[in-house]
Amino acid sequence: MVRLVLLDIEGTTTRMAFVHEVLFPFARARLAEWLSRHAGTDGHRDVVERLRAEHAADRARAEPVPEWPRGAAGHVDDEAAVAYGTWLMERDRKSPALKMWQGLIWEEGYQAGLLHGEVYPDVASSIREWRARGVDVAVYSSGSELAQRRLFASTSDGDLTPLFCGFFDTAVGPKTSPDSYRRIASALSHDPASTLFVSDVTLELRAAASAGCQTRLCMRPGNAFQPDADHFAAVTSLAAISVP
Repeated sequence: MVRLVLLDIEGTTTRMAFVHEVLFPFARARLAEWLSRHAGTDGHRDVVERLRAEHAADRARAEPVPEWPRGAAGHVDDEAAVAYGTWLMERDRKSPALKMWQGLIWEEGYQAGLLHGEVYPDVASSIREWRARGVDVAVYSSGSELAQRRLFASTSDGDLTPLFCGFFDTAVGPKTSPDSYRRIASALSHDPASTLFVSDVTLELRAAASAGCQTRLCMRPGNAFQPDADHFAAVTSLAAISVP
């Protein structure tokens, strides 16, 4: 029996194009401006320090990252952070520091009414149906927990956040690690065997299955081709997922 449905976002609840054509460009255009406006704040320091630490780790792996001058501070530090953040975005890197920074920028966009969350037409009704049957629903996405909450709080179907029992990002672990799914199930007082993970990426589904979870491959228009898709039960809509 399924007692917890764990949902990916991009390509599962939300069009991939919304993330790549709306959210990402919105953040990228505001990287430098956000740092300038928040200069001297704890948020600014946290973003820059996290980016600098990731940059050093990339340098240690001989990654061709943009230069970050030793002892940089002030405007030089901000310029290096923007260059590195842009480099990460161009490569669609799942950088925790970048995800946090993007989430803070999107947060301001949602608050100002410049951004509104987008979900497929079947998402709200499906989640409400599962909840009515006593099934918990949570989110696990590479986007920050803050970004997840703001997306679901501002959809055309209203604020959907009260329907979820949890939001998880890669702070819990990589999406390709079975331990991440075990941690999420445990945090929500569920067994992996009663947890159903829905995603458009088979590498993530393999990890969830290795943890003992049930899985469904979400095949939406525009999703990337998955060469081993035939190894997983597939759905084209969340409405196709029935729970006891």
